[in-house]
Amino acid sequence: MVKTKLCGYTSPALTRIGLLSDTHHYLDEATLGYLRPCDEIWHGGDFGDAAIAAALAALKPLRGVYGNIDGQDIRRLYPEELHFTCEEVVVYMKHIGGYPGKYAPGVKDRIRQLGAQLFISGHSHILKIMYDEALACLHMNPGAAGKQGWHKVRTLVRFTIDGRDIKDCEVIEMGR
Repeated sequence: MVKTKLCGYTSPALTRIGLLSDTHHYLDEATLGYLRPCDEIWHGGDFGDAAIAAALAALKPLRGVYGNIDGQDIRRLYPEELHFTCEEVVVYMKHIGGYPGKYAPGVKDRIRQLGAQLFISGHSHILKIMYDEALACLHMNPGAAGKQGWHKVRTLVRFTIDGRDIKDCEVIEMGR
C-alpha cells in the first residue's frame, strides 16, 4: 500500500473525511459508527462541550472550530476559523460563514485571500453542498448532527480528498 503524509498524519494515499457540525451536546453511537471508517473528523462548530470534542478526538484525528454556543472550554481548544491543506486542497472553516451568494461578512474575501478550494461552515442546521464558480471553491455545510434545533433530520457528510480531487461525497441521514 502506498503511504504518504496527509493533513499532518501518515495515512493511505487518500484521506477519508467525516464532516459534522452543530452537535449541541449530543453525540450518539450511530454518529460514531458513521465516523469510524474515516481517517479524520472535521467539526464545523457548536460542539456543545469539551466532552463531545474529546469523544470525537478519541476516535480519529479531529479538526474543528468553535461555534456561537460553545463556551470557553471549546474556545480554548479550537479557533474561530481554521485553514489548512489536506493533500493538495486548501481548506477554510468557519462556523458562521454563510454559503455562495450569501456569505457572512468577510468570508468571501478570506476564501480569496487563502485560495481555498473547500469552504466548510455550520450554524444554519441546513445541509448544503454547493460549488461557487466565481471563487472556484466548493462549499459544504453538513447540517446538524445533534438533536437541538429546528432541523427534522440529523445529518453528517463523508467524502474523500485524493490529491486535489474532492470526491465520493455521501450524505448520511440519521433520523431525528
